[in-house]
Amino acid sequence: MTDPAESPAPLAPLARTRRLSADVVLYRSGAALARRLPQPVGAALTRAISRTAYRLLPERRFITERRLQRVCGPQLQGEALAEAVRASFESYARYWYDGARIGDLDDVEVEAGFSHQGFHHIQEAIDTGTAPILALPHLGGWEWAGTWMARIPGYPVISVVEPLKPARLFDWMVEERRRMGIDIVALGPDAVSVLIKSLRTGQVVCLLADRQVGRGGVEVEFFGERTLLPGGPATLALRTGAAILPTAVYQDGSNHRGVVLPPIPTERQGRLRADVTRVTQELARSLEQLISAAPEQWHLMQPNWPSDEAALQRFHQQRRGLDQSGDDDPQRRAKSERSGEQRVPG
Repeated sequence: MTDPAESPAPLAPLARTRRLSADVVLYRSGAALARRLPQPVGAALTRAISRTAYRLLPERRFITERRLQRVCGPQLQGEALAEAVRASFESYARYWYDGARIGDLDDVEVEAGFSHQGFHHIQEAIDTGTAPILALPHLGGWEWAGTWMARIPGYPVISVVEPLKPARLFDWMVEERRRMGIDIVALGPDAVSVLIKSLRTGQVVCLLADRQVGRGGVEVEFFGERTLLPGGPATLALRTGAAILPTAVYQDGSNHRGVVLPPIPTERQGRLRADVTRVTQELARSLEQLISAAPEQWHLMQPNWPSDEAALQRFHQQRRGLDQSGDDDPQRRAKSERSGEQRVPG
């Protein structure tokens, strides 16, 4: 998102097409570079890119500060907060770097880079005849686990992604995930029926469950404030009998570590809508537990709670005031942006 006062004029159709084409080229080129660079060089370049993004994206920085204080508490302040935000940007950049190169790694490299805890919950669910639903936060690097699961134990994996524009970019990203062994279905009217069939034919369904995209959602309490989370995992489980397994994949040094929690109770107790709300609230509590183990790896850099929107408006108003004052000192500007803004959610 950008400051409305600084938003560019709408692009003409030709200019917009050229920019979209440039986006496709940029993603493809970045992925190709990540595959060719030696891992230490690629990791160092990724860290440098994350530091640049930290400096150039004040709105993302602001939302990340709020999110970290929401998880860790308002006592996270000053340089400790700034360091945690930088770590979040670095973790997110690494997610993209690892995702770009994992499709070219062989099975030995994929397995050597992954450890797991609680994997028996997945095996036990599959043994019932209906594959499980892995409900994950935007944290760490889940695609490494998806690749490992598809290649090593041989469990087919399917996930849902939001369609991207242009279509060529979406098609390329789908193909990249298929190279990892992860099947993809686009978020839309047909997604539910595809996922139900997938569960019943043994495909493990992976759903990101910590942020509602688009309309709908289920209102729950999540890290101290009511907000909307996706109702998809609960709805699928209640309709199919599939287990919901809260799962996170952490960046663990240069490797990855998957953690699978026990299944959430999904027995029918009443009307479907009430059951969906109850199960989604239980899932929210499990996601809190997983996220709290490594909050700096939570890649949630967009507003996710009602209070975020109001805080973001105040943030933009303050930045406009700084711009009008002509204060171009970056350290003083950053300090001023934080002053008076107690990031205690609510």
